[in-house]
Amino acid sequence: MRGLLAGALSLLAVISQSASAVQLNVGDEASVKAAASTIAYGLMKYYTGNNTGDVPGNLPDPYFWWEAGAMFGTLVDYWFLTGDTTYNSVVTEALLHQTGDDRDFMPTNQTRTEGNDDQGFWAMAAMSAAENNYPNPPSDQPQWLALAQAVFNEYASRWDEQTCNGGLRWQIFTFNNGFNYKNSISNGCFFNIAARLARFTGNQTYADWAGKIFAWEESVGLITPRYDIYDGASVAGTDNCTSLDQIQWSYNHGIYLHGASVMYNITNGNTNASNSEGALWKQRVDGILNSTTGLFFNNSVMIEQACEGGNLCDNDQQSFKGYLTRWMAGTTQMAPYTFATIAPLLNSSAQAAAKACTGSPATGFKGIQGTACGFKWTGGTFDGLVGVGEQMNALSAVMYSLVRSVDLPGSKAPVTSTTGGTSVGNAAAGIQTASTIGQLPPVTIGDKVAAGFLTTAVLFSVLAGGVFVIK
Repeated sequence: MRGLLAGALSLLAVISQSASAVQLNVGDEASVKAAASTIAYGLMKYYTGNNTGDVPGNLPDPYFWWEAGAMFGTLVDYWFLTGDTTYNSVVTEALLHQTGDDRDFMPTNQTRTEGNDDQGFWAMAAMSAAENNYPNPPSDQPQWLALAQAVFNEYASRWDEQTCNGGLRWQIFTFNNGFNYKNSISNGCFFNIAARLARFTGNQTYADWAGKIFAWEESVGLITPRYDIYDGASVAGTDNCTSLDQIQWSYNHGIYLHGASVMYNITNGNTNASNSEGALWKQRVDGILNSTTGLFFNNSVMIEQACEGGNLCDNDQQSFKGYLTRWMAGTTQMAPYTFATIAPLLNSSAQAAAKACTGSPATGFKGIQGTACGFKWTGGTFDGLVGVGEQMNALSAVMYSLVRSVDLPGSKAPVTSTTGGTSVGNAAAGIQTASTIGQLPPVTIGDKVAAGFLTTAVLFSVLAGGVFVIK
């Protein structure tokens, strides 16, 4: 009798879980939006920043500050793709609260441990807000475009040619572990933001920096001739970027793929750009895309190849697939010829991710039972792992399947200052306050202002690019 009762309860649990599991029919917009809504609800149940006494924009332990920035960037895109405004007030409050006193995403509660990549994920959330025409803050508050410009300007001031002939260090301050390491994700944030600012503002200074950053990555071997993208290089002692960490992560491929596609978008058909420049960026897009599809997909389903198979991914790494999804989807909008290759991979990953959103763990998840999302998508079921990364990955996989070819009616490509963008910029953002940033050499006048740019910055500060001085 006891065995029969246990069996009945087990069957009931399976039926209940099946009834509440995330259902997805890729291609059916209503189905995708419903699935995304369910997953987003589960994701936001991890957020505590809107609780009394907590700090807006922060996620609780064990999540680091940068992942909160990544999450709110995801939710900006969630609003853009689905039209769901449920979380807009929370997202806006979080983004603005974490800008800090200097309006540069260096809040006092994070500054002592903040790295260049941490700052970058918040800046890219602001850049997405500008490109998506996410509702602008009140005029007396920091503006999305100006926030991205502030971080760009500070990045330019930290460009370190004393070692490795350039590049950003991982950490901002000398007293943090990792200051003697130059990594692809920090430089990828710089590259991605530079490319997107170039497209949004039309200012060549940003484009020049994007080209400089990508070329530096290639020069030290962090981007190889076959477009493998390695994690980083040591500058300790006499290393000088001769000792490379060759591990490859999905988000590094994604951030450079997307930035390269933006540069392709700028140069392709631009009468001021040489044909060779457009061809070079296309070569880079194609090379990184080919490397990405070979490394990070198994039977057309996305994987984190460096750690997923051995169950070795940490909390940070368990969120990387979501960013690759975001940037692959963005690539289809900037380099439309890639849509035929990328869309089927995103659609199959979306279906697989939804099948992994059937969990009902006893702890660790406060969303709707039966809709907790696991980490691995290749098994066809929930794998027992839950968290912000897992939930955010699945939300990204599902919602980015809504991205359409730019050639189709109803597609919504990111805007620019000349195609409906309303976010207000500030050419001097990020340079007006003084603080010690590492032990870097002084920046030259040539680095601060590109030829002919100073006048443009004065006349067009709303939409202009950057002025580069030490923060």
